[in-house]
Amino acid sequence: MAGLLKRLVTWWDGQSIGTQLFTARNGTKVGEDAQGNVFYRNDDDSRRWVIYSGQNDSTLIGPEWYGWLHHTYDNTPEDAPLAHKAWEKPHQPNLTGTAEAFVRQGSLRRADVKPAADYEAWSPE
Repeated sequence: MAGLLKRLVTWWDGQSIGTQLFTARNGTKVGEDAQGNVFYRNDDDSRRWVIYSGQNDSTLIGPEWYGWLHHTYDNTPEDAPLAHKAWEKPHQPNLTGTAEAFVRQGSLRRADVKPAADYEAWSPE
């Protein structure tokens, strides 16, 4: 019961009831990526969408499926895999706001940098 109530009032974690009904009525499953996200399209291929396996975060989708979702590629990555260069790094989601986020050397957000204490506080006279 709690799962049903959560799906009725939230949209950011998986699919809502409305999306599930729309998918059941109009969707054709075309594939699934390594993260467990499931991709669908309608009969005339004018709409393409994804049902996330967890939290709805578009940065979790790799470039192959992202290109298919946005009609850049006609074929799914399962039908026509993209050729990757040897120098390409694997896809990473956006890490902004997490502990793994990139911070530049010298940033006060880094654990190895301590704020300088060689200043004198200003006080008005």
